[in-house]
Amino acid sequence: MTHLLHLDASARSGSFSRKLGESFAAEWRAANPEGTYTYRDLVAEPVPPVDEARVRLATQSSLKGVRGIEAMDEAAAATSELAAAWAATRPLVEQLLAADVLLVGAPMYNFSVPAALKAWIDRVALPWLPLGGKSAVILSARGGAYGPGTPREPFDFQEPYLRAFFSSLGLDDVEFVHTELTHAGVMPFLVQFRETHEASQAAALDAVHTLATRVRARTPS
Repeated sequence: MTHLLHLDASARSGSFSRKLGESFAAEWRAANPEGTYTYRDLVAEPVPPVDEARVRLATQSSLKGVRGIEAMDEAAAATSELAAAWAATRPLVEQLLAADVLLVGAPMYNFSVPAALKAWIDRVALPWLPLGGKSAVILSARGGAYGPGTPREPFDFQEPYLRAFFSSLGLDDVEFVHTELTHAGVMPFLVQFRETHEASQAAALDAVHTLATRVRARTPS
């Protein structure tokens, strides 16, 4: 039975990345009626930002050679501060480890990821976290154009960052779906790009359908 963990990080309730996520989740759930679907809105349910105790928790896990949740329980019991940091972190780590597929709605904010998603990443990232064998789908919305060959391609610190983060934890099966030029629909000075945006949005929806099918085929039933 497959488990999908769906995270949303857009500050807008009707954002393009949220709409893509809704489409993906609906198709995946229809195709996997016995699967498990877990949803977390990282804006409505914000993850506590990293503090000194959480940084020490990661250091402690390395010093103690932690390789799993139970060992982390023991290491975190060393002080009340570590125990509190682990108590705020453990449920998120358990949620991530339980998933076979991670679906992330991640708009581009200032050339990178939203603070809500970064807080989640900083909270769950631990040296021993084993994500190998899982897959991830990142649904991105961008106000401008950052694809290959565009003038702003070098400004894309979103996809390279997320690929590097997941790869560092053994998760290399990461697919990206981008809908670009979302500002063309609301910014008069971008009106000439509206058709390009509409084509990008349609292509993103098609990609979501294809990926939902592909993820279903490559994960255990």
